[in-house]
Amino acid sequence: MKTIKVALAGAGAFGIKHLDAIARIDGVEVVSLVSRDLAKTQGVADKYGIPHVSTSLDEALALPQVDAVILCTPTQMHAAQAIACMKAGKHVQVEIPLCDVYEDGEEVVRVQKETGLVAMCGHTRRFNPSHQWVHKRIEAGEFNIQQMDVQTYFFRRTNMNALGQARSWTDHLLWHHAAHTVDLFAYQCGSPVVKANAIQGPIHPELGIAMDMSIQLKAANGAICTLSLSFNNDGPLGTFFRYIGDTGTYIARYDDLVDGKEEKIDVTNVDVSMNGIELQDREFFAAIREGREPNASVAQVLPCYAVLNQLEQQLNEA
Repeated sequence: MKTIKVALAGAGAFGIKHLDAIARIDGVEVVSLVSRDLAKTQGVADKYGIPHVSTSLDEALALPQVDAVILCTPTQMHAAQAIACMKAGKHVQVEIPLCDVYEDGEEVVRVQKETGLVAMCGHTRRFNPSHQWVHKRIEAGEFNIQQMDVQTYFFRRTNMNALGQARSWTDHLLWHHAAHTVDLFAYQCGSPVVKANAIQGPIHPELGIAMDMSIQLKAANGAICTLSLSFNNDGPLGTFFRYIGDTGTYIARYDDLVDGKEEKIDVTNVDVSMNGIELQDREFFAAIREGREPNASVAQVLPCYAVLNQLEQQLNEA
């Protein structure tokens, strides 16, 4: 088996998650690490045994041995960097969100079709064992969603990442965190979103973003979703999904799944790992080896960003 050689851009909280995941996957080697702080990046590279370090993605893309790139960079760079990777002949996985301007996402999909390379977006909820368990029940015809009720809650009143470190860019409830649920809802229902509404709270005076938001969705098959998001919530933190269906109720808290009576459901045998990022990365590398479209390809997730674009326009007009 030929080793897939990877460049990873972004040595922050999510970059580290991918490095840990890749360490558990046979036949894959990270050969280049790119991030803006050279000394910090070198420290991470030393820990993971990565031979090439740079502050320039272009420098990593010029390395002939690099087959694929994983982008864990600031949101605003995602689309342009994904396009640059494909134009350099590299397969690419870009962390969520694919874009924060819908037309940029459309261009990523156009370049993917033009190049035929594997291009995937990190919609991890498709891969988490808890959500996979529900998906398999739906595919087997044993469960149909009537409603999803989702809470995405953080306490993040300053620019901090998942490790509590200062960020150089501003996160976004709509284009980042809502993207997880908008995509998952349509994916789990097997039906596109046909109606979407949103309201938001006050705009933060320094960050320039809404810190609270509420979104309603309806799928073509009649299922509905209510999503509440906040950067103001002082615990418990995380995203909590309640699936209300025709044959049961299930509550997913990351990789834990319980029924409506809070009785634990064993999801340990759903896939080869309980780590959603690892499963996401495994799908990316398997698609490269097999020459096929991955689950969560940029084309598959683009409809999610069309909904986000519609919601942004609605919020701007309000």
